[in-house]
Amino acid sequence: MSGTGTEHGAVPAAGAGPRAGRSVTVRVPAKVNVQLAVGGARPDGFHDLANVFLAVSLYDEVTATPAAELTVTCEGPDADKVPLDRTNLAARAAELLAARHGISPDVHLHIAKDIPVAGGMAGGSADGAGALLACDALWGLDSPRADLLEICAELGSDVPFSLVGGAALGVGRGERLTELPVGGGFHWVFAVADGGLSTPAVYGEFDRLHEGVTVPEPAASPALLDALRTGDATALAGALANDLQPAAVSLRPSLTATLEAGAAAGALASLVSGSGPTTAFLVKDEDAARAVADALTASGTCRTARVATSPAPGARVL
Repeated sequence: MSGTGTEHGAVPAAGAGPRAGRSVTVRVPAKVNVQLAVGGARPDGFHDLANVFLAVSLYDEVTATPAAELTVTCEGPDADKVPLDRTNLAARAAELLAARHGISPDVHLHIAKDIPVAGGMAGGSADGAGALLACDALWGLDSPRADLLEICAELGSDVPFSLVGGAALGVGRGERLTELPVGGGFHWVFAVADGGLSTPAVYGEFDRLHEGVTVPEPAASPALLDALRTGDATALAGALANDLQPAAVSLRPSLTATLEAGAAAGALASLVSGSGPTTAFLVKDEDAARAVADALTASGTCRTARVATSPAPGARVL
């Protein structure tokens, strides 16, 4: 199945109307990049990508409540590492949506966080997409899906996919999406590292590692797209690829031990998730997921291990 936003409620029902005095909660998923092909640096500092996103069943929930002014609060693992000022993508989403409609962004946004922070799983992007959808419903705006996706792209490269969910190929900076069919479910284990990795720093290290090298134009792997379409976990394992992994490992050499521990425990394949430092392990089934998670936790190479499935729906109002 493919994760279309219309199927999964990424746009509130027409005619919903304002919900003054009430709260709206949106659940939004994490992602793993099953392929991240990175081109050379562009003049604007970004890189062209062929980014195959897959949403996974780890979620943040963003609740929007009417308030006298824009405020952000957060609870959950590593909540102390989440900025609560206007740099938070949830706050920026509320501001952009309000500005587009000529209203004041008077809302309290509460983030219940379960997606690893600064872990390469688009937790901040998820919060931006969740806040956008929650405010749109709270304020009764009934924005067309295309308008929401346009604001998402302005917020960041990964934010549009957080709204859409399922599986998609992102090109450009990753923000221009083509949704992809997925023929079955996949089982994952995510090893959460201590501390985060800065995405700009990882891209900077990618550039350093490729100095003087001609970087090919990024393109999606036909074998990987076929594995998603057929739901073949073994084929997908053979096609997983992340061009940022060498840069992430260069900045955080300890990730090598985590990747090796998961492979030794029986994972079909392993890779750094996005810009890291979370590492992702594709496994055969639910039993294998529990075994690999237990082995990773016992290895001492990560802080914790989380089990999840994919594809997962995009942002949706609860």
